[in-house]
Amino acid sequence: MKYGFVIDNRKCIGCHACTTACKSEHQVPVGVNRTWVKQVEKGEFPDTRRLFSVMRCNHCTDAPCVEICPTESLYVRQDGIVDFDKDRCIGCKSCMQACPYDALYIDPETHTAAKCNYCAHRVDIGLEPACVNICPEEAIISGDMDNPDTQIAQLLSRQQVTVRKAEKGTNPNLFYIDADELSLNPTATVKEDDYLWSSQGLGVGHFAKEAEKLAFSNGDILSALMETDRQSPTAGELAKNGAAKSVDVLLGKGRRAYDVPDKGILWGWEVSAYVWTKAIAAGAFLVPFIASISGWATANMPAMWAGLGLGLAFLAITGLLLIKDLDQPKRFLYVLFRPHWKSWLVKGAYAITAYGGLLTLLAVSHWLGWSALSPVLMWLTAIAAIITAVYTAFLFAQAKGRDFWQSPTLSIHMLVHSILAGAAIFGILTLATESGENWLPFLKNILLAGIGINLATMLIELTTTHPTADAKRTVDMILKGRYKNTFWLGVILFGNVLPIALLVFGGANAIFLAITGIVVLIGIYLTEHIWVEAPQRIPLS
Repeated sequence: MKYGFVIDNRKCIGCHACTTACKSEHQVPVGVNRTWVKQVEKGEFPDTRRLFSVMRCNHCTDAPCVEICPTESLYVRQDGIVDFDKDRCIGCKSCMQACPYDALYIDPETHTAAKCNYCAHRVDIGLEPACVNICPEEAIISGDMDNPDTQIAQLLSRQQVTVRKAEKGTNPNLFYIDADELSLNPTATVKEDDYLWSSQGLGVGHFAKEAEKLAFSNGDILSALMETDRQSPTAGELAKNGAAKSVDVLLGKGRRAYDVPDKGILWGWEVSAYVWTKAIAAGAFLVPFIASISGWATANMPAMWAGLGLGLAFLAITGLLLIKDLDQPKRFLYVLFRPHWKSWLVKGAYAITAYGGLLTLLAVSHWLGWSALSPVLMWLTAIAAIITAVYTAFLFAQAKGRDFWQSPTLSIHMLVHSILAGAAIFGILTLATESGENWLPFLKNILLAGIGINLATMLIELTTTHPTADAKRTVDMILKGRYKNTFWLGVILFGNVLPIALLVFGGANAIFLAITGIVVLIGIYLTEHIWVEAPQRIPLS
């Protein structure tokens, strides 16, 4: 048994009855929707057409929202319905980043995630979903796709159907008959804040403070779309060429006439800051560890104690930032006590906990003089530090809705940032602590090597041919759009080129190392800010 939906666009009249029925059935608050009708106007007057597309959860066979959910709040039932338990949800918004279809939202009343659940409570007693019952044109068809006697199974066997974003590999169970690319492709038309008959402002609940106009309102993606439009033949040009306007013009331009409001930046400054503090926490131990095992420098006891103390301090700040970003912060312990082990948020939480415990145990062993135990603890702590540094790259990779985060070099990016951050923080401390043998030259070399690898990693991330249009648009946004000034001036010039100049001309001088450390830390934060925020400005629906 596998339940699914078919949306027959040949019948849909865009009446929004499905949206209203869904809101009534589930008491969905104003400002958010489980089901909505996106309207796109296509063509140029007088050759125009309005397209209606019902948008909602696709109840994917391989649902990325289920995989990333850290508390099993989202789960797949035996009948294929992707359901949720709001009592387990911590409001981390990971599911919203993972869903390529923009189907989830944070309920402004419960502060937990919510979405279409196929009216599972109705299905369990033999009824159809509310939207199916209310549709006046029978444009929404539901049922068991594995049963050949059902209407949905017969439609799927006889009609040519389309799914949204098949390339994501989610195997969605929501199918469209007579679908149009302009309507189903979220970047084929410009997403705005206000539409016909709507004044939607900046959203509700979690989104009221965070929601902003999308990047293309500032010309990022809009300019690209306009360029595409300029290249398309106008109706007059087609007429001069003797072409059939009624067909060809309708294959061209389109604009959104009605849609739901943008959800804004889901992971804001808290996540950028947490990646930054986590890098410092991991690097504070890894840098003296590298010095010790390589023999390149002597990390004296003040440096070792500083590394342990800074690691614990910034790890604590990381935890506080993670909790602050939750919409249900009181439930943060659910990640540890109700874990879903496929989620990298859970693996990361345990890695951070293990790293903090090992740092504490290592500090105790140094304090009590357990010299036989210290070498083993050093290696275990180093492994935990590396996992802590890079696990976010795997978490971002689970966020399948954001194509730019699928980069295979993201783990290298985060490990390099951790070592850079560790060297930077020790560079600042050289003004206040006694240095061991070759310690200052070691920090200088680590910073120079780290900056070089960091630049090479960014070069690969930004110039390698990206497999999707959304990833390419994100790169354009970083290099030529909304973030170009922050990237070129803040990240490249200030955060990388200036530190190289300071290190080359200042040498292994404590003052120059301290200034370089401050500049490098600012550059790392600006980089993480862009890498976290920019992909979220690409619309998903």
